[in-house]
Amino acid sequence: MSTRNLVLLAALALVVFVGLQSVYVVSEKERAIKLRFGEVVAADVAPGLNFKVPFIEVVRKFERRIITLDSDSERFITSEQKGLEVDAYVQWQIDDVREFYTATSGGDFFRANTILANRINSALRDAFGRRTLREVVSGRAEDEPLSTGTEIEDEGERDRLLREVTADVDSFARSGLGIRVIDIRVKAIDLPQEVSADVFSRMRSDREQEARLFRSNGEREAEEIRASADRQETVITANAFREAEQIRGEGDAEASRIYSTAYSANSEFYGFYRSLRAYEDSFGSGGDILLLEPDNDFFRYLQSKGGVPTTDE
Repeated sequence: MSTRNLVLLAALALVVFVGLQSVYVVSEKERAIKLRFGEVVAADVAPGLNFKVPFIEVVRKFERRIITLDSDSERFITSEQKGLEVDAYVQWQIDDVREFYTATSGGDFFRANTILANRINSALRDAFGRRTLREVVSGRAEDEPLSTGTEIEDEGERDRLLREVTADVDSFARSGLGIRVIDIRVKAIDLPQEVSADVFSRMRSDREQEARLFRSNGEREAEEIRASADRQETVITANAFREAEQIRGEGDAEASRIYSTAYSANSEFYGFYRSLRAYEDSFGSGGDILLLEPDNDFFRYLQSKGGVPTTDE
């Protein structure tokens, strides 16, 4: 191969190499900045195909997605001077890539996590130090009344604590690190052995108090239901008795009217009919014994001839 061809081939390779060094791609999952001799000349480069001056400009890429920082358990002291082992984590995301690059000495994620963890530790320590053991364990304030089960519970004390800590750390991270803190959560709160028995006893007392409240409410409602049922029973029985007496009175009146009509139509037949009913009632059982004078008026129709009672001369 001639010298000229070698030169052309070398020039072509140089052009290709320079062209490749001039083009870079930023994906949707990345945040990028462009540096010129260590100075930021373009912050938050748009995703896609971009160009730079080779050998002069440098591109640094960072994670755009949410990052989870899971720190080690820390011991915090409550306002009652009781210790708690708290295991928490934080989710954060780069908000201002220029500020992040500058504040973390060139976009050092380890340094960013260290600064953020220290700030979270300090904020949690202050928040736990302003609250009692019951508030951070049960999630309810000391003066908060027990729930009756009929209303929806509001935000708990522990939720308020985490919301306050998140807001405080987010404000610091945005202004000092270019980071947006999305959420801070507590995974577990472990009690030291010396306070576990006291906490469990306190929680058991709370549950017993709540159970007594439910039981008293149930007994009160049961008494109200029983009283209402007894009142309704009395009213229904009285109304039924009144209606029965009215019907019985109307029946007796109708019977008296019928008897009176029958008696007025044929008094002798009415007397005969009443005597037959009296005989039937008196001699209905074979073992009945009735002692009367033979000429007693009770037998007047038995002594008569032709169905007409006899009369003494």
